[in-house]
Amino acid sequence: MAERALPYLALAASLLLGACGEEHMNAPEVHGHRGCRGLMPENTIPAFTKALELGCTWLELDVVMTGDGEVLVSHEPWMDHRICRTSNGDSIAPGIERSFNIFRMSLAEVQAFDCGSAEHPDLPEQEHQRLHKPTLREVVEAMDDLAAESGLGAVSFNIEIKSEPGLYGTFQPEPPAFAKAVVDVIDELHLDDRCIVQSFDPAVLEAVRAIDPALRLSLLVENTDGIDANLKRLSFTPAFYSPAYELVDKAVVDALHERDMEVAVWTVNEEADMRRMAALGVDAIITDFPDRALHVVEELE
Repeated sequence: MAERALPYLALAASLLLGACGEEHMNAPEVHGHRGCRGLMPENTIPAFTKALELGCTWLELDVVMTGDGEVLVSHEPWMDHRICRTSNGDSIAPGIERSFNIFRMSLAEVQAFDCGSAEHPDLPEQEHQRLHKPTLREVVEAMDDLAAESGLGAVSFNIEIKSEPGLYGTFQPEPPAFAKAVVDVIDELHLDDRCIVQSFDPAVLEAVRAIDPALRLSLLVENTDGIDANLKRLSFTPAFYSPAYELVDKAVVDALHERDMEVAVWTVNEEADMRRMAALGVDAIITDFPDRALHVVEELE
């Protein structure tokens, strides 16, 4: 999902909303955003491992494409200057980061970059170590192995396809090809009954649906256009509607539930906001800090 500032809502307002709607309190699913981004470098095996160890059963991640056709777990289709360094350990200047175009690089070239050692300017609690960007396959296989070894239940994946019309053909494939590559991995790893495919791009969601209508899809939203306008961008009703949490109130949640859609809000990092979202009746909370969200969920159970 897009980077956003972390607003601090007034605690009194949060408590008031919670008290007024106490009978509506539920225990939403917790989706570890980019694994456990608040504590470990994002979209890396250790980040997903940490989320799983904390108790997450849902892992949220982003996917892009390499030049040799691999579905790679990465928030940008280039090397973000804030989190990646070259294979030699050199920093990347902001003005040249897009020259490291993942869609024009082989998997081997991509994985030579270190995307775990740099200190994130907005996430001081992160632990750091030299890490590479994994493929979707590597993440799923590693998490399934860990779950089996630890006696945990099945792990589910919320897979965001990073797709923008302005990047078609330069930093990513056209939507039909991109969708096929992702669905192929989902099929090969038997993820169809334990995944959600989400995107801000209606075109790529349409392409996924054309390949496999049974997959659960989620429309990501960060605009203020409203439910009707956003859903008109699709030819179908998605299983999930996933707005930035600042856009959500009780009327929004009720309207979406009336249309038989589940509500997954992002990116909720403060416990007061998590409690408020639970009081509104959302179905899932996507967070950089699954430890905090799981603590809130425990209070509700």
